Amino acid sequence: MNQLNNILKSIPKNLPEEFVDILAEGKNFRLERIVSKGHTSPKGFWYDQVENEFVLLLKGEAEILFEDDAKPVRLSEGDYINIPAHKKHRVEWTDPNTETVWLALFYW
Repeated sequence: MNQLNNILKSIPKNLPEEFVDILAEGKNFRLERIVSKGHTSPKGFWYDQVENEFVLLLKGEAEILFEDDAKPVRLSEGDYINIPAHKKHRVEWTDPNTETVWLALFYW
């Protein structure tokens, strides 16, 4: 049975941690909805993922810093970026006043 959902609905009111919801997955991909509200990567932590990651910002604002860049990349609603596997990066900032909703496609 097909169930209609809305990616901007059913967001928890209380977000002590980022909320991650796996929407779909298959042999070579995983599609996640990630909701942040003032969340950042831990100090000194860098993502170094074995899979590629395509990120689309659906709502809110965020900044991603890549290890080899001096300034973070600022994302606003509708912006997307493709992050190759093993490209070290971190979430420097997400808007603390509203939910930031990411659609993240991990593929290998």
